[in-house]
Amino acid sequence: MRYLFISDLHLEAERPDITRAFLSFLRERAATADALYILGDFFEVWLGDDDPNPLAREVTTALAQLANRGVKVFLMHGNRDFLIGRRFCREARCTLLSDPQRIELNGEPVLLMHGDSLCIDDLGYMKMRRWLRNPVSRFILRNLPLKTRYRIGRKLRAESMARTRLKPSDITDVNLGAVADVMRKFKVHTLIHGHTHRPAVHDLMLDGQPAQRIVLGDWDKYGWVLTIDQNGQQLESFDLT
Repeated sequence: MRYLFISDLHLEAERPDITRAFLSFLRERAATADALYILGDFFEVWLGDDDPNPLAREVTTALAQLANRGVKVFLMHGNRDFLIGRRFCREARCTLLSDPQRIELNGEPVLLMHGDSLCIDDLGYMKMRRWLRNPVSRFILRNLPLKTRYRIGRKLRAESMARTRLKPSDITDVNLGAVADVMRKFKVHTLIHGHTHRPAVHDLMLDGQPAQRIVLGDWDKYGWVLTIDQNGQQLESFDLT
């Protein structure tokens, strides 16, 4: 079995190079896998499944074609695309995962997360996250006129970028205590997440036992993918061209 994990592509019309690289990735690498996991921030912004964005339609079709080839596709909400809903998943033929999500890979339990809920030292972000992820808030946002959602999306994006530039890097990274707590709760020794844009494999000790936290990279100057198969695991970058 061969599993691929990606996150933080931030697909948008302004970065056609990333979209081209992703579509090529689906045709050339994902097509030979058993499953593809996309762990959040797949899109730079998602305003609802009713948005007639041509990019969204192109990506939806590509994912459905991959699924039609027998590759299982799994998707998790990120902080940028938490409004992805059932219609998109149905048309893209992908399964929406909860966050966190515990799965089994090669007989071992593994925990999947987007990763933003682990950044508990960023108090302002966590407050905003609680409001945006509230079911009532999401219901209201989904039912606003599309033009209003576009305006809100631009405002939230600009504010997020401004806050991130001003905050120390340790504030916007995960809290290691929160990492240990969630791994204990779900009884795993491997955690895979994205969000922080700091790709790495972190070896750690959890209650006297070796454990790992694998951080996926964002697609910007390079693409990133984690491959797990019978030979082990490999986190690698690749050119977007």
